[in-house]
Amino acid sequence: MMGNPYVTQADSQVGEFRRAAFFGGVYSNHLALAAALKLARSLRVDAVFALGDFGAFGPHPDRSVEILRGNGIISIQGNYEEALSQAAGDCRCGYVDPRDNHYARLSFDYTAMKTAAGHKAWMGTLPRNLRMTLGGQRVLCCHGSPRRINEFLWASSTSDAFLRKLLDDYQADLLLCTHTGLHWSRFLPAEGNGGRSARGIINVGALGRPANNGRTEVWFAVVERASGETKVEFVPVAYDHAKLASEMADEGLPPEFRATILTGWWTTCLEILPAKERAAGKF
Repeated sequence: MMGNPYVTQADSQVGEFRRAAFFGGVYSNHLALAAALKLARSLRVDAVFALGDFGAFGPHPDRSVEILRGNGIISIQGNYEEALSQAAGDCRCGYVDPRDNHYARLSFDYTAMKTAAGHKAWMGTLPRNLRMTLGGQRVLCCHGSPRRINEFLWASSTSDAFLRKLLDDYQADLLLCTHTGLHWSRFLPAEGNGGRSARGIINVGALGRPANNGRTEVWFAVVERASGETKVEFVPVAYDHAKLASEMADEGLPPEFRATILTGWWTTCLEILPAKERAAGKF
């Protein structure tokens, strides 16, 4: 591994698994996180992993961190954990449009103020990437992408050629990420026979807010490797979204955030979306 400049000893190494659950951005949605953890365990997974961005958007950020830490969930840094642990001035979300950055600032300032110092210190100890073996397959977990913590990998703009280069550069068969808030997966065509190879990408989605589809559920991914096949299941999580919206109102969070929780449609941070993903939403 030391011979490849893209692979570092800073990548955390864990064991071998057959079937595992992966949680994307929690965004302080402690109610959905608790429901997802219970649901994942009922699905008989070997392990549960959290891929960063535990704070942001929702109320009471410490509650989500306490659930993760209290249950020993193996976790990596997202841009929020990096920024909070380093006392950064913003969330390092990767937005470029002022409209997106306006709401990102409101979210980050609230989360930074409400997150305990001990939790911020813990966030600083988390690795940026996580490597494991899933049924013999080399899996690399990251937040945005393995090359940049806040890179957005969208279904519409992530080409097969770019994906193949990422997998080759970072010595992985399967790349798991989050950050966009939208779940999707793609496997590369098998070279030579026109079929599907075992190499690909899974964006595990987000537990923190709905997938901009008019449904109030949020999502996580269960990935299983069995009989030479990689199976991906995106699991919807129903939770008390009305209670979360009420807590958001009590904490003075923007009404636009609450509207997303109650309706399933994104009302903020829309300008970063590519045209195809934007067209799938309401706004």
